[in-house]
Amino acid sequence: MKNIVASIFLILAIASIGYGFTIKLINSGSSFYVTWFLIGIVLLLVAVGVYAGVWGKMPAIARRIVIGVIALLAVGFVSIQALIMTEFNAHVDKDIDYIIVLGAKVRPDGSPSAVLKYRLDAAYDYLVEHPRTQCVVSGGQGSNEPMPEADAMADYLRERGIDEERILIENTSETTAENMDFSRELIANPSAEIGIVTNNFHVYRAVKIARKAGLEHVYGIAAHSDTWYLPNNMFRETFGILKNVVSGKM
Repeated sequence: MKNIVASIFLILAIASIGYGFTIKLINSGSSFYVTWFLIGIVLLLVAVGVYAGVWGKMPAIARRIVIGVIALLAVGFVSIQALIMTEFNAHVDKDIDYIIVLGAKVRPDGSPSAVLKYRLDAAYDYLVEHPRTQCVVSGGQGSNEPMPEADAMADYLRERGIDEERILIENTSETTAENMDFSRELIANPSAEIGIVTNNFHVYRAVKIARKAGLEHVYGIAAHSDTWYLPNNMFRETFGILKNVVSGKM
């Protein structure tokens, strides 16, 4: 039995490290893939410990503490994931005054990354169906980007036929909270109805931050995301939510 349990942890360790490498290969500009390596190392150490019989040698109280901490972390993690998923299919059917499209990585050639393209395509679909709605594209320039995200986003929407007069550009923000604060300054009507366009895993946090920033009538508009990278994005989003709660941004 001990060997079986150790083998399971070993397989999980290899899977975690391998998944981390696939995240690194997309070159998203984030170093979060390191988290998967760290998880893999911890799982590997657990596998070695189980095989060596370390668990059985620990005092009973120590084992209870470890189990309690793991259970607490698991409940917290699952609860946050459930909150994220409440906005997974968020959409707006009626006409609203504005949509704010949140930025993401721009490729070296100035084209949107896959994550950003999903957001822009969702925004485009909404703008076509609701021709009176204006659009704020929001995102500054990262150190690994050739131009501000908002500028690339505006170019993409214009090339697809969205009238330039419907596009407002906010190109200095670096965080989701700044997206909301700076975009709000471009919206003349403080009581306007506003849709937040972002990937499904990000909608819950984005809407909460928008309301905290003083945008009263806010709706989520969920864009697609790649299934393979969804575990990474949702895991990362957990830390984003915790960070924003602690900092008072949501």
